[in-house]
Parts: sequence; C-alpha cells; structure tokens
Amino acid sequence: MIVITYDQNSDHRAPTKESKAKGETMAQSDELEALTRAFSGHGVDERTLIAVLGKSHPEKRKTFRKGNPHFFKEDERSFERWDDHRIKLLKREFMRFKNAVVLWAMHPWERDARLMKEALTEGPDSYNVLIEVACTRSSEELLGARRAYHSLFEHSIEEDIASQVHGPDCKLLVALVSAYRYEGSNLKEDTAKSEAKILLNAIKSGEKKTQDEEVIRILTTRSKPHLKAVYKYYQEIGGSNLDEDLKSDSRLEETVQCLCTPEKYFSQVLDLALRPDADKSTKKAVTRVIVTRADVDVKEIDEEFSKMYGVHLSNKIEDTANGNYKEFLLTLIAKGD
Repeated sequence: MIVITYDQNSDHRAPTKESKAKGETMAQSDELEALTRAFSGHGVDERTLIAVLGKSHPEKRKTFRKGNPHFFKEDERSFERWDDHRIKLLKREFMRFKNAVVLWAMHPWERDARLMKEALTEGPDSYNVLIEVACTRSSEELLGARRAYHSLFEHSIEEDIASQVHGPDCKLLVALVSAYRYEGSNLKEDTAKSEAKILLNAIKSGEKKTQDEEVIRILTTRSKPHLKAVYKYYQEIGGSNLDEDLKSDSRLEETVQCLCTPEKYFSQVLDLALRPDADKSTKKAVTRVIVTRADVDVKEIDEEFSKMYGVHLSNKIEDTANGNYKEFLLTLIAKGD
C-alpha cells in the first residue's frame, strides 16, 4: 500500500487577490520604469518601446503620462499633452541610428565634405569639426574631401570659410583646410627644436597667437611627424605641453591636439558628448567620432579613453546609449579589436 503524506508546515496556498494585485502593480511599475529609460539617453530602446508601449492599454499609457511630468504636462484647461521641447528631443534621438547608418555608408570624402558644410552652417561652436577634418585626415583624404565639397555645393571649402568665418579664426581655418602636408618620415631635429622655441616665445609673449605669422606657418604647413617632434621639444624646453599652454586659444589648442595627440582629442570630445547634460550639438560628436574613426584608430581612442576616464569607451556606450543606435556604435568600436 502506498501512503501519501503531507507536510503540514509547507505552504501550498493559492496566491490571494491581494498578492496578485501587488505582483501586477510591481510588474507595471517595472514596465513604466523601463519605458522611461527607453526614452532617455542617446538614442531610444526600440525593443522596449515595442514590447511595452506597443502592447499597452489606454490606462497603462495614462499612468505613464502621469508618472513622467518631464515628458507630459497639463495646460490651464487640464489638457494632458506632450511637452513640445520633449517632442523635438525625441525626434532627434530616434534619428540617431538612421544618421549613423547613413554617415557610415557614405564615401569618406562625401562624409567629410558634408560634416564641414554642417559645421560652417552651425557657426563658431562647431568650427572644431573643420579643424578635426583638416588635421586628422591624410593629405589625400583632405584633398578628396575638398573635391567632394566642390561637387556637392558648387563652392570650394576655402571660399566658404573666407566668406562666412570672421576674425582671426578665418586665416587659421583657411590655411588648415588648404594644407597638403608631407607624409614621409624624414624630419630635421634641429628645425623641430628651433620651431619649438619659436612657438614657446610666441605663446609666452601673451599676444594673440592666431595672429602670429610664424605660429600659423608652423601649424599649417609642417608634417605630422615634424609637429610631434616640435611637441616633444616644446615640453623639454618649456616644461609643459604645447596644447596645455594654448588653453586660452581653443582653436590652436584643438589644432595641436588633432595633429599631435588625436587619441586624446577624440577622447575628450567623446567624454563631453556622453555626459547626461550634453547639449544637442555636443551629443552629435558621438556619431561623428565613432563613425569616422572606426576604420582608422578607434582601438587607440578606446585605450586613451580608458586611461583618461577609467572606463573603456565600449562600456561607456553600453551604459549611456540605447537600442539599435547603441548596438551599431558597439559594432563599429569592435572593428578595432
């Protein structure tokens, strides 16, 4: 005979209505929190939006609206509506993935030409992009971008800079985009040391550096190996780094960093762009830098980023970006491995 015994101490009671309701409330709270995160950061989490928002009923969407006053607001008639500013921000976030894919698929020359045109259109806050393209591309790549600019916009980049940029920045930017630098390894150490002294004297004089003919000549005509030697001798002679001594002149500081320490420059740009309080112009740099450097030096940028900020770029992207945009950026960064 088989005897079936029961443990009277075990609890096999069916869940009560109260426990069911509590579980449903917690699940709903988790979903709403996930939905809020899906709308926050760089890009949007498309899968969460589909899984949660797409399948939601009217009451759940109402709860979401009530729980997110920074997305929705009530007017004087108690009408519940999207915040107009938030709509603009969300449209921008939805576009990040599309923009990254379009940029990636472009010929590099067209991509650089369009980036320079956009920088000119946006004004002084984006002139660093002109320096970036002029100083981190090879001579042939820069020449190709200038040719693409001709074809796309029926102007030369030089004449557009000359007509749209005012003040001392104009001379520097025209000279940088016009450069066709020697790319061999030969350099004269004595000349590099002499020009390091010239730069040191010009900087210590306190005069406006972008108006100094010798400063412009050295930075816009010399090869990158030569300028890296100048950078080294400047540190040896003056006891400080050239770019650090140029902090009062952001255009020259960016020029020196792009020519001599591009990994440091790009790491700083990415750090600013990935901060929660970054403005729309600054945030665009994430796409621009990762897309344009994926086939070049993204591995070195990742290493420098880790050295400077204590976290790998891929991990920072993982924590900051969302959805397809995040996956695309991580895929491009992985190309450097």
